[in-house]
Amino acid sequence: KGGLVEDITLRHVRLRDYEGSVHYIPNGLISTVTNRSRGFAYAVIDVGIAYRENIDDAMEIMRKVGAELRADSEFTSRILEDIEIAGVDQLADSAVILRCRFKTSPLEQWGVRREYLRRLKAEFDLNDIEIPFPHMTLYAGKSKNGNTMLLHNQEQRTQETMTGNH
Repeated sequence: KGGLVEDITLRHVRLRDYEGSVHYIPNGLISTVTNRSRGFAYAVIDVGIAYRENIDDAMEIMRKVGAELRADSEFTSRILEDIEIAGVDQLADSAVILRCRFKTSPLEQWGVRREYLRRLKAEFDLNDIEIPFPHMTLYAGKSKNGNTMLLHNQEQRTQETMTGNH
């Protein structure tokens, strides 16, 4: 479970999660604790771009948006250091995943992340950088005589059957 600690007793820890649910965790069941509010935090952000996009151009836009966000008076105190771009993190099925992070004040990582993604999407749109969605290319293969086989949808098959064109 995760959330904000509201109370610690001899018997349990009471947490309230993001949705407002309250969790009582008996102390005997607690084996590991992760504190995301001590000293600083990181807003870790993975950004997917299409394989056809130029990685260096996308990372330059990420840097620009990060600098603008840090310079914004609403975020200056929340972001402790300039954006750190790790680079290509994955070659996923439908996207090249670029990873970056901001060092933030405690508990500010989620708000910084959301605002960065909002601004980055707008900047990618302005620069025609595609953020892909999962998709699949179908290949029907080749017939025994070496010709590429065609895919037909049901509407085409129905029309061919009705007209006698096969």
